[in-house]
Amino acid sequence: MIRPEPDASQTALANTRAPGGLGDYLRKALVIADVEVRKLRHDPSELIMRAIQPILWMVVFGEVFSRTRAIPTGDLPYLDFLAPGIIAQSAMFVAIFGGMSIIWERDLGIVHKFLVSPTPRTALALGKSVAGGVRALSQAIIVYVLACIMGVHLNWNPLNLLAVATIVVLGAVVFTSFSLIIALLVKTRERFVGIGQVLTMPFFFASSAIYPLEVMPIWLKVLASINPLTYQVDALRVLMINGSTGSHPLWMDFAVLIGTAVVLTFIAGRLYPRAAT
Repeated sequence: MIRPEPDASQTALANTRAPGGLGDYLRKALVIADVEVRKLRHDPSELIMRAIQPILWMVVFGEVFSRTRAIPTGDLPYLDFLAPGIIAQSAMFVAIFGGMSIIWERDLGIVHKFLVSPTPRTALALGKSVAGGVRALSQAIIVYVLACIMGVHLNWNPLNLLAVATIVVLGAVVFTSFSLIIALLVKTRERFVGIGQVLTMPFFFASSAIYPLEVMPIWLKVLASINPLTYQVDALRVLMINGSTGSHPLWMDFAVLIGTAVVLTFIAGRLYPRAAT
């Protein structure tokens, strides 16, 4: 008799049984991430559709403002200034809707299976957030290719490329964790989508993605200083673009993103049982 092949959730549960320390915790988180990435392989249309927006920002907004020189960026061409911001923006737009998966899993009854497993709740949240980072990397690659075609002065040092990938994933983990918190609080698809659409633009415009901090009014600078997207863009600009300098030390950008990711993942883990109610 031929046994039916187990679905992704059953496989994930089977791989999260063994107890252990930090290594086992990370393995369980990666198993959850693998389940989410497999969904993406079966239906990549979401990422293809979301790639249209950063392309429009680079080709239309970037070209127009490069010609008008309306935004002062010093010796850095505006397209060079803009490209890291568009990578951060596209990664955030993908990540901010990552929490939708919890709502779907609750409706399908899958979330109960994970909650009765020995997997730590924070590992469940971290796994989904890491999967958001994988989605974000695909968007970053698209923007990188487009920036190269448009003549942006990219830094191709392998260590810089690795650091860029790390920053993209860290930023996606931050916003996916934030998305999970929203999904666990509102619990319905309609409310979640509405809140996600409302939040994306304020995060984007209250950052240094499309204009420098120096040209912002004081109140906007204050908002930008507590916006993790600002630190992600700042790090990407230093690492991606030849001749670019950051508004903050690079270690501070990494520290803010890592610290925010840890805090939000912990909160999402604590709230995770709400997905079953």
